[in-house]
Amino acid sequence: MVSEKIAQKVLEAALETGGDFSELFLEDTESSNLSMIDGKLESATYKRIRGAGVRVLKGSLSAYAYTADLSEEALIKTARAAAAVFSSPKAYTSMPIAVKQDYTQAVKRHFKDIENAHRIDLLKRMHKAAKGYSEEISQVSSRYFDITRRIEIFNSEGLHVSDTQPRVRVMVEAVAMKDGEAQSGFEGPGLGMGFEAFDIIDVEATALQAAKTAVTMLHGKPCPAKTVPVVIDGGFGGVILHEACVHGLEATFVAKGDSVFAGKLGQKVASDIVTAVDDGTLPGEWGSIRIDDEGTPGKRNVLIENGILKSYLVDRRNAAKMNHHLTGSSRRQDYTFAPTSRMTNTFFAPGDDDEEEMIRSIDEGLFAARMGGGSVMPLTGDFNFAVAEGYWIKNGEIVCPVRGATLIGRGADVLFKIDRIGKKLWLGQGNCGSLSGMVPTNVGQPRIRVSEMVVGGKGGDI
Repeated sequence: MVSEKIAQKVLEAALETGGDFSELFLEDTESSNLSMIDGKLESATYKRIRGAGVRVLKGSLSAYAYTADLSEEALIKTARAAAAVFSSPKAYTSMPIAVKQDYTQAVKRHFKDIENAHRIDLLKRMHKAAKGYSEEISQVSSRYFDITRRIEIFNSEGLHVSDTQPRVRVMVEAVAMKDGEAQSGFEGPGLGMGFEAFDIIDVEATALQAAKTAVTMLHGKPCPAKTVPVVIDGGFGGVILHEACVHGLEATFVAKGDSVFAGKLGQKVASDIVTAVDDGTLPGEWGSIRIDDEGTPGKRNVLIENGILKSYLVDRRNAAKMNHHLTGSSRRQDYTFAPTSRMTNTFFAPGDDDEEEMIRSIDEGLFAARMGGGSVMPLTGDFNFAVAEGYWIKNGEIVCPVRGATLIGRGADVLFKIDRIGKKLWLGQGNCGSLSGMVPTNVGQPRIRVSEMVVGGKGGDI
């Protein structure tokens, strides 16, 4: 996007006031977004974002400025705006480019070559499948989203790397109604590849699952409020690990001491069977990155191994402060944000337990087949999550669907109460918000059992 000569000038200008590290981040991103309600196209938009950000570090202090103008004059002006935060008479010198690498992956079907008619066809197929599932399906909303993100990073240590990051996702929500009451089901699969993703994603099966969840919950009983064992299925069940645990392992919080896990490296923080991983290297996954937004290659980071805390997720700014290695976890929504430590694909590693035995071994409890949204306090890990699709268990058998269930607890406590982990891992897609904006992430796990959790609900005994 700019020459190495211009980049060098920008990096030097950023160091004029005594910063000890400078970075130039350039971005050129194109995206398409289409939505449909009840078989009718509601909107179709195309967007392009192009700009640059300059960051200056001095120890653990950081200054950031950005611009949509990629001319040499504007970039140098932006660099000096960031540098103005510091006032040391000693100016540092940027190193010549020593490391140059393009991480761009091969794409079979580029989004720029796909006509909107093909995108619309996916939405129509989802509508038809969901609507045809049951007469009780009253509304179907579907959305298609693709993005091609091109980034280029230079820094004062001589780094010059670039990458092109394609991602695509479809989302469908089905609403079921009966006697004035409504329940919904949602599915949103996505992958980090071109339009060839739809050789893998079955849009009809996706829509049918959303419709099934909606209809099933429509006929569910109100969930009892009890403290019972809970079985949480794979895929988006991993949202509890993501929200209530691994946010507390990000340097964003740990470096300030705002985490229940701060200062606990090498200590036992979970049951012996728990291994938790954040892996940005999984090929073609929604949350994967070949390089992070500081230019560090993506990595597989074992965060918890057999119950022992092994690593945090750490960006450049916090690495020295925490005396911790870089983990390839620094991310940002776009050039208007400075980067910070974020998750990629986060999951509980598979175990050896039988998935059906988890249910058979419970006298009374809840099977959370699909998780919904919720809230969490990063400092304590206290959480409250909705169960999108749940079933009540009695005497080792599923007896009925239940609606209105919530899971209430503290992430650090839940980690110790996991006593079963199944063999089959699968992932669910989402977007995670933090200080550096929204970034695509995967959450996942095999089916797990928690020996005891507080289940919220408005129902009586079943």
